[in-house]
Amino acid sequence: MVGNKIRVLIIDDSALVRHILRSGLANDPEIEVVGVANDPFDASEKIIALKPDVLTLDVEMPKMDGIEFLKQLLPQYPIPVIMISSSTERGSRITMQALEVGAVDFLTKSRTDVEGSLNSLIIQLRAKLKVAAKVDVRKMMDSLFSAEARVQEVTGLDLDKVIAMGVSTGGFETVRYILKNLPRTMPGMVITQHMPAGYTKTYAERLSDNTQLNVVEAKDGDKIFPGKVLVAPGGLQMEIEGRTEFSVRCYEGEKVNGHCPSVDVLFNSMAKKVGKKGIGLILTGMGNDGADGLLAMKSAGAYTMAQDEESSVVFGMPKIAIERGAVKEIVSLKNAPDRIIAALLGKKNSGKLN
Repeated sequence: MVGNKIRVLIIDDSALVRHILRSGLANDPEIEVVGVANDPFDASEKIIALKPDVLTLDVEMPKMDGIEFLKQLLPQYPIPVIMISSSTERGSRITMQALEVGAVDFLTKSRTDVEGSLNSLIIQLRAKLKVAAKVDVRKMMDSLFSAEARVQEVTGLDLDKVIAMGVSTGGFETVRYILKNLPRTMPGMVITQHMPAGYTKTYAERLSDNTQLNVVEAKDGDKIFPGKVLVAPGGLQMEIEGRTEFSVRCYEGEKVNGHCPSVDVLFNSMAKKVGKKGIGLILTGMGNDGADGLLAMKSAGAYTMAQDEESSVVFGMPKIAIERGAVKEIVSLKNAPDRIIAALLGKKNSGKLN
């Protein structure tokens, strides 16, 4: 970054979108839009000439789609990329593919109300750009994309437990790595990932395709049982219900910590309903969502873990949870699956942070 300003290159085939993004970002003293490009070929030349810190990239581009552009770009120029996605099934599918190949985050725009929707997302974009600028993309890709699955069947797991995960920025590949390294004999799992409506169904499907577990977007009333992973639906809050047999309640609710779904909502319900049968894991993401809920889980007797700074794409949510005393064990991403299994076998970390 030059002069402490984040240098941004906007890549979008829509002149209106380019104008709105550029104008909206110009009002932030920490951000400088160094250029705009209308297609990947134009962008390639400007990346070399302008040396931006972060890119915003339309997922559906002329001449070369955003996925192919990312595949060619990131190995040579590991620059943080925020995808700008349309709120369609195709848009969500391409966005998930972009996250798989190395995009850091995404935002949604509406094709029917481009100007209005983009203006409402400028504040979010500013925040995401500031987080993305701090991401070491080369390190992220080395840690997330180089590890192969090493699943082994494990016997003796405590299937009465419920595992809850909370995750945000950088979470797609993080969660996929953990799930693909867990056996199909796992107890029921619930995940809140900060995603808007229209994306979590595709997210769950792609996770399910890459793991031995049955991963689905949760529906109100879905039961929690071994081998199944329920992902909180975008735009809805998700809570645990029940006392001995557990299910989820998915409902329209106010944002908590700026999010719907919120990790705190899930974790607080885990504390109240599941108690000492719970295992909580807070993963990469910006902000403080989940810290208070994880502390409530710990106070209720659950075993709580947080991802370490070294392996987190963004060490925000785990950092706050650790500072608030909500965490019994700090784990690296590489070791997270083994540590979850160890907790299910009763081989915990003696309550000490590692």
